[in-house]
Amino acid sequence: MSTAAVVVTVLAALWVGFSAFSVFARAKWVVEPLAEYGVPRAAWPWLGAAKAAGAAGLIAGLFVPVIGVAAGVGLVVYFTGAVVTVLRARSYKHIPFPLLYLAPVVVAMALA
Repeated sequence: MSTAAVVVTVLAALWVGFSAFSVFARAKWVVEPLAEYGVPRAAWPWLGAAKAAGAAGLIAGLFVPVIGVAAGVGLVVYFTGAVVTVLRARSYKHIPFPLLYLAPVVVAMALA
């Protein structure tokens, strides 16, 4: 695995991990849009857990590649779903946010 792949994977994992932490901490700038999109509060911890598991899976994938691929695929599905949720809520100004999390995961997978 190249140095670039390791660096991008670690950065993507940290970025997604930060997103998970933001959900768990109920950061205002995260939970207000979730409420606006109609995402039930009961789902928020599960969304944070999915992101945290994906971030951990990306790191584990540096040692066991199949885990990294599974985590990457899961995160791509997750953030694609986030884009769809934002589009369904017609909150077009928020579309870039899930894409900012999706892009590094896609790049990490492409480099691995």
